Amino acid sequence: MKKAIKLLLVGLVVAALAITAAGCGGSKDTAGENKTEPAAKKKVVLGSDTAYAPFESQDPQSGKFVGFDIDLVNAIAETANLDIEIRSMNFDGIIPALETASVDGAISAMTITDERKKAVNFSLPYYLSGQSVAVKTDNKDIKGFDDLKGKKLGVQISTTGAEEARKVPNAKVTDYNTINEAFLALKSGAVDAVVNDFPVSAYFVKNNTAKDVMIVGDLKTSEHYGIAFPKKNTELKDTFDKALKTLKENGKYAEIYKKWFGADPPAYLPGEPPAK
Repeated sequence: MKKAIKLLLVGLVVAALAITAAGCGGSKDTAGENKTEPAAKKKVVLGSDTAYAPFESQDPQSGKFVGFDIDLVNAIAETANLDIEIRSMNFDGIIPALETASVDGAISAMTITDERKKAVNFSLPYYLSGQSVAVKTDNKDIKGFDDLKGKKLGVQISTTGAEEARKVPNAKVTDYNTINEAFLALKSGAVDAVVNDFPVSAYFVKNNTAKDVMIVGDLKTSEHYGIAFPKKNTELKDTFDKALKTLKENGKYAEIYKKWFGADPPAYLPGEPPAK
């Protein structure tokens, strides 16, 4: 009897060891080494005005968002192990969405200004821009900002271009929801000029098949773009800043910049603006 009980106990121990071994075997690969499960990606929703090429726009064939900003956040996502979703919205709705935490952040060629800093936090600057004047090619009167007095100006609502236009004496400024609407107004003669970020206006001129719009004069301002975040989300801002620095150091940022603008980026970007 005692011998039978002893044999039974030995059998139970052997079975338990076999089950344990089988369980451990499920975590090994074919080489017999333990597998490490990849860390789960954090979901991040970014607001963007997706009608602002070449920074962000929607490809008509694939329906996907494309542009410099899109490539940049995709690279940030890969570097920081994030799952980023772009949520399209009008530009004037982006800061309110950040203030109510409807989105986690925003990338939309947004200029870093003291006024905007009161409402949101910004990442390190990632692009240097400036305001330009676009007119129809048959316009002989406007050769730059100094010739805008009393003219009809088209701008995109809530942009720094709109701010600059309203500084022009006696100008009649019309706000449009998208910059494309402002350019259509220019082409139709509803406005005399469009005041807008230079790279976006230059992209429109380059891709305008009618070739009836041109940029005149020098840039009026020097502006830095930043990725915006709600005031309370400092952790996400720090994550993006770290990723931006990494992309600068490993050359990926310069690769993306050259793809969209055909030139190397300024040496100090992304980083703090140089002292003036």
